[in-house]
Amino acid sequence: MANPTNLPHPTHQIRARQTPTTLTVYQAYPPSIALPAAQSHRFPPAWKRDRMTWIKPSFLWMMYRSGWSRKEGQERVLAIEISRKGFDWALANACLSAYQPDVHADRDAWRAALRGSPARVQWDLERDWRLQPLPYRALQLGLSGEAARRYADEWLVSVVDVTGLAHAVHERVRAGDEAGARELLPEERVYVPEGGGRLGALHGAGVPAAGHGPGQLAGDRRGLRGRGGR
Repeated sequence: MANPTNLPHPTHQIRARQTPTTLTVYQAYPPSIALPAAQSHRFPPAWKRDRMTWIKPSFLWMMYRSGWSRKEGQERVLAIEISRKGFDWALANACLSAYQPDVHADRDAWRAALRGSPARVQWDLERDWRLQPLPYRALQLGLSGEAARRYADEWLVSVVDVTGLAHAVHERVRAGDEAGARELLPEERVYVPEGGGRLGALHGAGVPAAGHGPGQLAGDRRGLRGRGGR
């Protein structure tokens, strides 16, 4: 497997494990949701379609968010393969999760976009193999309403429990084995969505590559707590 963080990157760029028709995103859940999902390749009834759920193409950002899958409620990490068409639809129907004056005419315009968009784009500082912040950003995509329903019912191709991989990488990190940790990382390549020009409007002009305290974009969500898909 290849290291996704050893080359220079634009400030905002989607990188993902992908095939010609699919890409892989990551979510962390408690065993009560993750285990049946991995067994059936579908989310169980406990997974609520009426709640916003956040998907992450970056494996290392998922490791940062879940504490190597050891945080409460995030004990199992799932690699979820979805259709590129579905992911591209979500991007095409997304708005920025935080107000950006260089993008939105005013806060009222941003709030109107939020009300009319079933998906949210959020950029967080990418993480290296030790989960330290890097000077470029990784995508999180929040899905609600129609987007969450289509994600669960139409876009899913496979669901694989990769908690063992998360722990194996973490063991090598703790041992200081950089080469060994990098060897295990999923190969993530630049992802260009269909109609990629739309993505430029979702970068949030004027957002610096680094800063905002602990590596978080202005407005970046501690409020992800309590949401589906940590």
